[in-house]
Amino acid sequence: MTGTDVADILTLLGDTATLARRPPFLIGQADAGEVSEYRRIRLSVFVAEQGMFRGDDLDDLDLDARTIVLVARDRDGRVLGGVRVAPVGPPPEVGWWTGSRLAVRTDARGFAAVGHALVRAACARAEREGALRFDATVQPARERLFHRLGWDTVRGVSAAGRPHVLMRWPIHRIQALVTTAKGDIARLLDGLRPGGDGFVGDDGVPVPGSDLVATCDAIVPSMVERDPFWAGWCAVLVTVNDLAAMGAAPVGVLDAVAGRTLSQVSRVLGGIRAATDAYGVPVLGGHTQIGVPPSLYASGLGRTAHPVPAGGGRPGDAVTLTVDLGGDWRTGYTGLQWDSTTTRQPPELAAMVGAVAHARPAAAKDVSMAGIVGTLAMLAEASGCGAELDVARVPRPAGVATGDWLTCFPGFGMLTAGRPGAPSIDAGPATSAVCGRLVPGQGVTLVWPDGERTVAVAGPATGLGAA
Repeated sequence: MTGTDVADILTLLGDTATLARRPPFLIGQADAGEVSEYRRIRLSVFVAEQGMFRGDDLDDLDLDARTIVLVARDRDGRVLGGVRVAPVGPPPEVGWWTGSRLAVRTDARGFAAVGHALVRAACARAEREGALRFDATVQPARERLFHRLGWDTVRGVSAAGRPHVLMRWPIHRIQALVTTAKGDIARLLDGLRPGGDGFVGDDGVPVPGSDLVATCDAIVPSMVERDPFWAGWCAVLVTVNDLAAMGAAPVGVLDAVAGRTLSQVSRVLGGIRAATDAYGVPVLGGHTQIGVPPSLYASGLGRTAHPVPAGGGRPGDAVTLTVDLGGDWRTGYTGLQWDSTTTRQPPELAAMVGAVAHARPAAAKDVSMAGIVGTLAMLAEASGCGAELDVARVPRPAGVATGDWLTCFPGFGMLTAGRPGAPSIDAGPATSAVCGRLVPGQGVTLVWPDGERTVAVAGPATGLGAA
């Protein structure tokens, strides 16, 4: 529907107020005809007007099927300008995107906001596509404009034989997740030092005077409400993973289940039953309540004589991610929760759960709701240091955006640290790869294929400090 069509309909309805409030232009993804018009505008701006190119300004990104063109259209559907958004480098994308060829037609520059709006739209689209780094090479005269829009200057560069400025849009997706999920823990637990010396920050705790490890987890009520079976399954899953991260063989779980209806509680217990059967872990006991708001808690006991701490790493240690790439996004949780475990057979699950106990790394932590990077930040914090993560080396399912993968709950994911050259971790169907290292300092830095580094987590994840 064109802008004229909308205006005609509003006129027929007598809605003059809405008609008067309509914006002078809208931004959306270009269709084939609009891409051609956008390229004509580029030709006029970069070749005829600025003389930056001879003949045309086409490049490899124009031939890349992954490139997205956004255009501004006026009320009549006329293209006023456009911009490209594209991943950098060959497939698969690694979370590094670029914006380029921002161009506005000469007779539309009276709309001072067109260029600004296109830049903002490009930033939003890059983040929607899972970008964790978004760069643009701009002409020096546009540097102040980009600063006003929130961009940071990286350094001077050359493009098309002329001076340009490399600028970067700050993406805080990982930091925001870590701050929300873990940022208040130290304040809330002030003075408790859960786990005790050497195990502060671990999800499990060695029981004094025994070879037992205990753990406790809660499932968010909204998940119990939306997907009771999955909530029940995950209650067992996260409990077993917490024990597995410490190298403990699971002994059993206890659960506390509450729900509004008999059906809801029954479905939660169905998930618990299915998961305990799959993992070969018995339910030792618990509590069940009906007619109350939904809630779900699970505790677990495991056994090991030598628990592996999260805080056993040291600067110079190699960081390995062991993760199950099978499965798919859980329905209703796309980009948030990866379901790799409900389709696995018991021997496959057992191989993954026993991987840390067999490998005996210096440090280990299972990937939690803080995601891969957030969990690495917690492991590094417990180890009294910082970490670097090479994004191109992170094992990732095909077709999954980097930003989503590094911030999701992956089902089975284990981060370990140990001396470089240590034997690889065998976790059955899970994939294992060295993709980072512990370094002096704090927080987590992402390392990109071109050697650039960007800060993902600026400081301690929890504030609990070294274990």
